[in-house]
Amino acid sequence: MIEQFQWSENEVTPQQLPELELEERLQQIPWAENELGIEQPSASSLDIVPRQPGTISRSVVDSVGAIPNELYDRLGLTMPRWLLWILTAVIGIVFSGLLVSTVALWTPLWSNLERTDEEWGFSGQDEPKVPLPGELWGNISQYKLSRPMNILIMGVDPVSGTVDGSPESFIGTSDTMLLVRLNPSNQTMRVLSIPRDTMIAMPEQGLTKVSEANAQGGPVLAARVVSRTLNNAPIDRYIRISTSGLRQLVDQLGGVDVLVPQGMQQEDSSNHLVSGWQTLDGEQAEMFARFREPGLGDLPRVQRQQMLITALLERLNSPTVLPRLPQLTRLMRKYFDTNLKTEEMMALVNYSINLERDNLQMTILPGTFSRFSQDPNSYWLNLNGQQSLLNNYIGVDVPGLRPDLRPVNQRKIAIQNASSQPQLTEKVIKYLKDKGFTNVYAVSNWPDTERQTQIIAQKGNRQIGVELNKLIGLGEVQVSSIGDLNSDLTIRIGDDWK
Repeated sequence: MIEQFQWSENEVTPQQLPELELEERLQQIPWAENELGIEQPSASSLDIVPRQPGTISRSVVDSVGAIPNELYDRLGLTMPRWLLWILTAVIGIVFSGLLVSTVALWTPLWSNLERTDEEWGFSGQDEPKVPLPGELWGNISQYKLSRPMNILIMGVDPVSGTVDGSPESFIGTSDTMLLVRLNPSNQTMRVLSIPRDTMIAMPEQGLTKVSEANAQGGPVLAARVVSRTLNNAPIDRYIRISTSGLRQLVDQLGGVDVLVPQGMQQEDSSNHLVSGWQTLDGEQAEMFARFREPGLGDLPRVQRQQMLITALLERLNSPTVLPRLPQLTRLMRKYFDTNLKTEEMMALVNYSINLERDNLQMTILPGTFSRFSQDPNSYWLNLNGQQSLLNNYIGVDVPGLRPDLRPVNQRKIAIQNASSQPQLTEKVIKYLKDKGFTNVYAVSNWPDTERQTQIIAQKGNRQIGVELNKLIGLGEVQVSSIGDLNSDLTIRIGDDWK
């Protein structure tokens, strides 16, 4: 029999932070209202042996029951026997409570999950068998999502003077913010990158940047302002990752392979990255994800973060890494703060490792930079024509918001040459204009040669990418925001274009 796990109401553990005291003044985020279920394998599949009622001999019962009577006779007590029975029971209960309390003080939480097979040793047949991490991960394929869920993921800036993994280390501003939607009905994972400079309305503060929400009120406030900004989008769970967590994860994975589009030099530091394919270690991956070019806002950095996400998922799916996932999970627990339960984490990992590459789709929250703003980096939300994006990426419908129904030949198409033939750029532009495309333009060449042409659906709409593929007869459709930022679609020309 498969049991359904229910989300616990308003759970914000395991890290209980001082800033969460704001919950008393702010309306609670309904973490559990949507009753998201996790299918858990049956006890038999986990080889769990339930505790069987023991068979106690009659002689044992009689000997135990005779103790108060013997004390009564030997001590020569004059009190009634029924009163002695009551006192014996009370003393036994008090002593048992003290013993349990003492053991609890010296026993760490999650002790059963942290212990290895060697530490458990061999158990007798009469002892209950507790499922260990290895056993749980061995049955991970049986943990499944039963309906869509939205997870808010935040990469938190380091807080000066705090210890990694402590509650205080997670109260900084969010350098990175992602809203991830997992939908088991169509087996997709959609990632909506929210630029850190996105302007939102904060309770008691008015307009400010979304990166301040975690520092002001923790994950509860961050989830609330993101939800309200996106027409009360449901947010089921959160994950906060410290900067040290990213470094440790990459190092434990043995690095990640990433194409660095251009050289990067960190201010006041000797650290730098050269352009081209590289295997980045943890420190280099952090620089790649956080580097910010002056005058370009946060969008180029969001693009690199999406490239890093893809590289990490590919590395996690490596046959050499999969067996180490339980060990990595225990190691990384220090650098993660989340209200996901163990069963939920396993369901998410199972979902991720079985995800088809085409079903990982990423885009950036639609918006613009305002020349009238005092802060040139401030990013202002613009949802005109984005009904399908909101529905697909966060699961909400906005009344009165119309979808963008323009045909593909009226979209903005950027042409980026990634082939070994420089003359192809103009050839492709002419080809598309002859087919009736009205807004086609060239952008800087891609710094790496691609064998296969890519059609990058910059705004998260896979369908228009498929339509373009049918019109030109080639091109791998990729849904992410790693093409030209001003385009609807980017054609990255490969050597297969003749």
